[in-house]
Amino acid sequence: MNEQTLLERITFNPQIFGGKPIIRGRRLAVEHILGMLAAGDTIETLLEAYPWLEREDVQACLIYAAI
Repeated sequence: MNEQTLLERITFNPQIFGGKPIIRGRRLAVEHILGMLAAGDTIETLLEAYPWLEREDVQACLIYAAI
């Protein structure tokens, strides 16, 4: 999956977290995922904690952080 397609998983909704970037309209902010990874959580841990989360969602957060 290319970067542009992955970035389409990141959305903005002014009604959710004041318009901060979130994952596909969910109430999970990109900054939350990045914070968990920075704190030492693994992608596998995130996928277990959020069963609806997909590996590509986490990859999209990492790409978003890099731009």
